[in-house]
Amino acid sequence: MASSKKQQFIRDAEQIAFNEQHRKTIQFNMGKYHTAVGLGKLRYANLDAARTKASEIKRHTLAYLPEYLEEFERNFTKNGGTVLWANTADDAIRYITEILQKHAVRSIVKSKSMTTEEIELNHELERIGIESVETDLGEYIVQLAGEKPYHIVTPAMHKSKQDVAQLFHEKFGFPLTSTAEEMTNLARQKLREKYLAAGAGITGANFIIADKGGICVTENEGNAIMSTAFPDIHIAIAGIEKVLPSYADLALFWPHLAQHGTGQAISSYNTLFTGPRKESEPHGPSQMYVILLDNGRTNLYAQEKLQVALSCIRCGACLNACPIYKNVGGYTYNTTYQGPIGTVISPHLGSFEEHVHLNTACSLCANCTEVCPVKIPLHELIHENRVRAVSQNYFPLTEQIGMKAFAFAASKASRIDAVGGGLKNFVLNLLGTKLWGNKREFPKFAKQSFRSQYKKRRYK
Repeated sequence: MASSKKQQFIRDAEQIAFNEQHRKTIQFNMGKYHTAVGLGKLRYANLDAARTKASEIKRHTLAYLPEYLEEFERNFTKNGGTVLWANTADDAIRYITEILQKHAVRSIVKSKSMTTEEIELNHELERIGIESVETDLGEYIVQLAGEKPYHIVTPAMHKSKQDVAQLFHEKFGFPLTSTAEEMTNLARQKLREKYLAAGAGITGANFIIADKGGICVTENEGNAIMSTAFPDIHIAIAGIEKVLPSYADLALFWPHLAQHGTGQAISSYNTLFTGPRKESEPHGPSQMYVILLDNGRTNLYAQEKLQVALSCIRCGACLNACPIYKNVGGYTYNTTYQGPIGTVISPHLGSFEEHVHLNTACSLCANCTEVCPVKIPLHELIHENRVRAVSQNYFPLTEQIGMKAFAFAASKASRIDAVGGGLKNFVLNLLGTKLWGNKREFPKFAKQSFRSQYKKRRYK
């Protein structure tokens, strides 16, 4: 299985990397992002100080993670809500299924949530006959297309306006000449019907606030608010790493997330949900549940060198900075979380053997580390995963022998020089297609090494 996933990654990467239309679409969308973020960073009096402060808060929270999670549970329960602890994705699915079946819910509306993608919630609800509708426009588009999110923050980044027009034409008979505004209005009309019919709303959580006993959702479309305002039941599912100690921390994290995710000063809508509606409140859900998901996170938490990866706030900045992601695209990773952060955490949230190959698809350029708003040393963690893969013999025997042979030969100049340039070029040409791909060529070795040429000229 692991070998087949690696080979699939290589095939998909080669195919998409030379897809000119895909490259054009991604460059256009990424270009808009980089312009917005570049301008947005000028708002900071001291960006590095903000990143340092955010990293310190997240590191402190990780150091006392059990205590803060228990504090959240106590306060949220006092507010009238219910906290459920899910060790695995199956546990989370079982909790959600039981809640929906208990209340005879036949359809739900769902705001954007990578955690629900992680547990494949839509697929599981569809399997038991419950309609699950994505309400974020990007998520709605990829759901209509039968696809998964392409990007942590921008699910439909890989689609152009013409692609969406074609999709809406096929699904709704909408004109192919429709403008972006017309297609957005159509989606709004379709989704309003779903809000009114839904028996429950499901959200993720950008942050969990321990001292208030609440969960935060940040968005730009208002769909999360509507997903929780109309239905009588609100279910939120969040990874255990999303906790922050205090409500006061949002003064930094809300704008920090928006800035690095989209370049905005702050997202359009930022909501703190602290439980179901009170007796004095006429609107809102009568019951609210928060499911705290582990699903492999404690595996990371237990590893001192890798624990820091749980500081991630899912802004997507590392994806947008990564030259590998921009060339091979989000789907090539075949994981819920793509790019550098996905490369680090996926082997530990799932099977190490099945996902560790992702760590070889990295140039270790450190762009991801440079842009991370909470200063996660992502390139160092990727290197750590590589070290573990080598020590645990996850690389093919032929590759291990080849690397040892190269290390032996390259450790002394005399060994390298013992073979002439002609033979070196012959071997590389023989292996080049398999090692380097058929779209590139190895640089040519000179007939004689520099050392040999130097000696000849010196002693003439």
